[in-house]
Amino acid sequence: MKYSEFKPTAWDNHITFDEDREDWLVAPVGRNRDSDILDESNFEAALKQLGGESDTVEVHRFGHWACGWFEILLVDPKHGDALVEMQSSLEDYPLLDEEDHSQREYDAINEAWDQMALSDHIEYAVENGHSMFAARRGDAWSLNNDCGDAVYNLIRS
Repeated sequence: MKYSEFKPTAWDNHITFDEDREDWLVAPVGRNRDSDILDESNFEAALKQLGGESDTVEVHRFGHWACGWFEILLVDPKHGDALVEMQSSLEDYPLLDEEDHSQREYDAINEAWDQMALSDHIEYAVENGHSMFAARRGDAWSLNNDCGDAVYNLIRS
């Protein structure tokens, strides 16, 4: 989509900030204050696939009444084929970089585990068939996948 046609939502107007960018393209990914791991991963993966910020790839951030702020990638039309390929890829599968997404999930689970109280660790350990003393191990995955999955379900809710 051309930037000149872009509106954050159906209730918004087009935001004009630079007449020279009206014919640039908006990448099929974006992120905002409420983005989840999938959105963050795809945004960063798209930026990486496009070669990072440059004279032809720009990150633009806007304030927004509904979500506080949002970011889009504006791309010079000469990268149009790459954006078409990216859009097609996302229609077939929701991840641009499965390894990046998996690492972000793993890190988020470990961060949540680290922030939990010992009593919560004990509860997760016991619920997943371990001794309460196993809760002192370094992370949720050191107990077993069920415990890691339980923490993952906690952070997704």
